[in-house]
Amino acid sequence: MLTLNNVEVMYDHVILVLKGLSMEVPEGTVVALLGSNGAGKSTTLKAISGLLRTEEGDVTDGSIEFKGTRIDREDAADIVRRGIFHVLEGRRVFEHLTVEENLMAGAHTRARGASLDDDLDRVMGYFPRLIQRRKQSAGYLSGGEQQMLAIGRALMAHPRLMLLDEPSLGLSPLLVQEVFGIIRRINREDGITILLVEQNARLALSVADYTYLMESGRIVLEGAPEKLRDNEDVKEFYLGLSDVGERRSYRDVKHYKRRKRWLS
Repeated sequence: MLTLNNVEVMYDHVILVLKGLSMEVPEGTVVALLGSNGAGKSTTLKAISGLLRTEEGDVTDGSIEFKGTRIDREDAADIVRRGIFHVLEGRRVFEHLTVEENLMAGAHTRARGASLDDDLDRVMGYFPRLIQRRKQSAGYLSGGEQQMLAIGRALMAHPRLMLLDEPSLGLSPLLVQEVFGIIRRINREDGITILLVEQNARLALSVADYTYLMESGRIVLEGAPEKLRDNEDVKEFYLGLSDVGERRSYRDVKHYKRRKRWLS
C-alpha cells in the first residue's frame, strides 16, 4: 500500500534528518516503526502525510508512493483525501469544541452518502468512555480520553491508512493497554492499515505484523516482531534487558550490522 524509496528529508535546506530511508507498509497490516528519540520517526510520518512544509521541511530525494501513486509532492489536504490520516503526537484535539464536534470535524473530507450517525456509533463502540463525554469540551477530557478522541476523529475520515505517532505518550499503563487493544481491533475489524510510531517497544511488538528499527534517519533492522524481540541488541537497548538482566547503554549495544540501502 505504501512505499518509501530512498527518501531524504531536509529542514531549512541544511538539516538532513532522513538519509535514504526505504520501507514498505503492506495493505491490511500493522507496521511498527521503532527508534530512540531523534531517530527520525515523526519526520517519517510527516513526510508521508505532507506536513513537512509546515515546519520548513521537504523531501529532497527519493519518493513516497501510496497505492502506486507518488504523493510526496502533494499537499497535505490532497493526501488526506486519498485516505491517509495522521494522528499527531500529543493528542491534538480541538479543545474548545465538544467531543462530538471533534468527531464531526474528522468527517468533513469524506465522500457523500455515508451515515454520520452510524460512524459516530461505531467510534463510540470502540471508545465507550467517550459516550458520557459526548457534549463535553474536549479540553476537559483526561489525557487518555483525548487520545481516544484523536483516534476516533481519524476513524470518522474513513482512512485507508492511519499514521499513529506515539499513542501511548503520557498515558497510564492501564490506559495504554486499552488503547493498544483498540488499535489492534481497528486493524482487524475495519481492515485499516496502520503505521505505528512508538517508544514503547514491547507494546509495539505485541500488536505489529512487521517492524522497522530506525537509527539516525536510516532503517538499520527490520523483520517480524518475534525476530526483533529475540535480537540481543533490541532486547538490551529497546526492551531494557541484557543476558544478565542489566540494561546497558546504546553505545555498548550498537554492534549489529547496518542494513544496506535499497536501490530504486
